[in-house]
Amino acid sequence: MIGLGTWEAPINTMIFRGTGRMTISDNNGEYDFKFELSGADVPEIRVSDIVEDGNTLNATAECDLLKGKKIPVTVTFDGDTFNGMIKAPMIGRIKLSGKKIA
Repeated sequence: MIGLGTWEAPINTMIFRGTGRMTISDNNGEYDFKFELSGADVPEIRVSDIVEDGNTLNATAECDLLKGKKIPVTVTFDGDTFNGMIKAPMIGRIKLSGKKIA
């Protein structure tokens, strides 16, 4: 499994500005994700269709806030840093760049 740990990145969109935190853990051989945003409540986010490609995770996210929308997510890990892309409906592509904090 790749990317295990807690990762943090600044987020700067027209809807939210702040810090996002993603914790990736091993749940009996399956990826488990927890998401937090500084100063904001995060709706439940489900991550599925997870594919490892070298040091990159490709997945699909869904949340109750955007019912029925599948959100493509790509995150590439390089040591204690990561870069990623979320293609969010109505917002477009959100680039992420952050670091491991735990």
